[in-house]
Parts: sequence; structure tokens; C-alpha cells
Amino acid sequence: MSNLKEKILNKTATLGVCGLGYVGLPLAVEKAKAGFKVVGFDVQEAKVNMVNAGHNYIGDVVNEDLAAIVASGNLCATTDFASVASCDCVCIAVPTPLDKHQEPDISYVKASTESIAPYLHKDMLVVLESTTYPGTTEELLKPILEEKSGLKCGEDFYLAFSPERVDPGNLIYKTKNTPKVVGGCTPACTDIAATMYEAVLEAPVHRVSSPAIAEMEKILENTYRNINIGLVNEIARLCNKMGISVWEVIDAAKSKPYGFQAFYPGPGLGGHCIPLDPYYLTWKAREYGFHTTLIENSMIINDSQPDYCVDRAMHILNRHKKAINGAKILVLGVAYKNDIDDYRESPAIRVVEKLLEVGADVTYYDPWVASFMEGELSMTGEKALTPELIESVDLVMVTAAHSNVDYALVQKHAKAIFDTKNVMKRIDNRDNIEVL
Repeated sequence: MSNLKEKILNKTATLGVCGLGYVGLPLAVEKAKAGFKVVGFDVQEAKVNMVNAGHNYIGDVVNEDLAAIVASGNLCATTDFASVASCDCVCIAVPTPLDKHQEPDISYVKASTESIAPYLHKDMLVVLESTTYPGTTEELLKPILEEKSGLKCGEDFYLAFSPERVDPGNLIYKTKNTPKVVGGCTPACTDIAATMYEAVLEAPVHRVSSPAIAEMEKILENTYRNINIGLVNEIARLCNKMGISVWEVIDAAKSKPYGFQAFYPGPGLGGHCIPLDPYYLTWKAREYGFHTTLIENSMIINDSQPDYCVDRAMHILNRHKKAINGAKILVLGVAYKNDIDDYRESPAIRVVEKLLEVGADVTYYDPWVASFMEGELSMTGEKALTPELIESVDLVMVTAAHSNVDYALVQKHAKAIFDTKNVMKRIDNRDNIEVL
């Protein structure tokens, strides 16, 4: 048995987490709760200071858990990567966005790897968790780590990929009980990485034969959802033209106990993974002269959904003898999904941008997001959803299905409502409601 594996099993290993965001902080907390000493690394000093003060800023972390493990000394944070030298394992969980050309931006992964490499030591494990294209671990991380450290992967240190699986706001599956996939550069790398996760999580760990397999399976998970949401968004557009309720169609289809999984239409796709991951795959596929036609078509549909919603809003206003240019529109919800404060890649914000482009006078209310800044657009939401606010606008657009919004109040006072989430389906009087 390797010395590192023994240290993991008896929980004397020090575990590092690079990137203290939506993935990294919950991971660091679970490692500390499992009894390991954990060091968190982040380039943002504000995040480091909040962690060290025991102040939580991530919805999936329990405030009391963070405060307790920081107070116990099991978790600390720093901007100084020299502390990597004291770690036995380091997981990289940094953003992997798209650039302005819709191509993978792995600059954060590269920068993190370069920051770790000078302090890499023998019998150490490095795991990449950031979602990326197949080949990143072996083609990018491995050469940097070997060149800068003079150590050899699989002999002197261990390297693996284990994709993050984080669903913000999910009350059932959290970091601790979500099954993990692990693929190492060598069988020994896989074994050490899997042993580390098995010592931390309650969920099973699924071992695969290489980092590329693990990287591809993560892309498959989210591309599967992207394609099926694209399908149902297209069906919704057709149903609207035919005068059929797509929501009733889906409810009927999901009565079949096999061969069908329900997906639902909406104003578009949000979050860090589902809207972005297919672009990683299509970009990598071009290297092999392969065109991912089905995937690209689903992306076109989903990416155009905010435009479709604005077009539908224009027609609703037109039926009320009101032009969209100058119309007062209240957007209900700018978070990318219900009951969370996360607005990364939110389709609701893209709807707001499109409405502003056509001259609408837009305001928003979101009980979870008091204000937002996305690109060049920044807005502060209404403090309260009042009858006076609702009556003052020409159209209310529901773009997030938050459970703590009084939709009966909205229906009672709104001139017109465009419900893109079917959240008002139980409202009896539907004369002023139009559904996606």
C-alpha cells in the first residue's frame, strides 16, 4: 500500500481545494466534515476572508457546518499557493466558461495547474473537477505538472479527473450523497483518487479506465439534457401554433412507465453546465473532422428561446393594443432555476436584455436575487411584489418558478401575464394568462 493511500485511509492526509465557488466550497466542507484537515485556495481575497471568518456565501453549504469546521481548525483558506506544499491531495474546481467565440476558456484551469506545479511533491494526488473537453487532464495538466516539478505521473505523483456533480438548490442530492466518477492517468492514479473520495462521501464511486472517459461522461450527462430540452422547446413552439397545450401533452406522455422521461420547456437554459458543456464537445469534435449535428441543432433551439419568448410577449401586447416599444414589463425571476440565488447564464437575464433592445421599459422582482450584474447589464430588483407594482405594468413575464411568489396576487392585479414556466397552472381564472 502506498504511503498516500494509508494517510487517506487513516485520515491524516491534508486535502486542498483550489477554487472556493459553487463546487469547491461544498467539496472542501465535506472533506473537513469527514475528519480531514483541508486547505482552500482562491485568488479572490474576499472569499478567502469570508471562509476564514466562518461566513458562508454558497447556498448548498450549511452556515453552521462552515462555522464549526473553521472554528475546529479543520478548514482554512488562503491566496498563497505555497501552502500546496503541505497538501497531500489537491482538487481543482475552477470555472471553465466560454469565450466570446463560444469556445472553451480553460485559462483558469491552466493558471491553477501552473500555481500548483512548483509545489508538487512525491506521493501527491491532483484531481481536476472542472467540467472540460475530453483530453484536458492528460493533454494540459499532465505536461505542466511534469515539466515544472520534474516528477513523473503515475510513478512520483497521481493525476485524475472526477467531474463535479452539483445541482444548486437540489434538496435531495448534495455533494456528500451524489455518486462520483473517477478516471486516473494510470490504474494507481484511479485507485488513489477513488480512495480519497470514498473516504469523504457517502455515495458510491464509479471507477473508469481513463480521465478522457470521465471527461466525456460529464459532457454526455449535460448534452443529454440539452438535447431533450431543445426537443421539448421545439415541440412547445409547434404546440403553440397548433393551439395545443404542451404542458398537458408532457403530463400525458409521462404517464408511460417506461421509455419516456419528462423534460419541460422554458425561456432558455441557465447555469454553468447545461448551456455550455455541448460547446466543449462540438469544439473538440472539430479536431477530428466530426460535426455534432444533433447537438448543435439543440443548442440553436435553446439559445434562441429568449428571442422566441420576447416575440411571444410582443404578440401578447399587440392583442392588448400595446406596442412592445415603450411597454412596461415586469419580469418575475432572474435566477436560472427556482428557489436559488444563482443567476449564472440565466435565460431570464437574456430575456431582459432582448426586451431592452426592443425598447421595453423593464423592471424585475426576484425574492432570491436583489440585484445582478451580467456583462454590461446591471439591475436592482423591486423590493416587494405589491398590487400597485403589478397594476402599473402592461405585461408580467414569469421566467423563474420560485415557490415563494404569490402568483394569485399576480393574476388578480395583472393586465396580462406570459407564464414561461407554467407555474400558474393551478390558478382558476386564466383569462389574463398565456402560457409558453
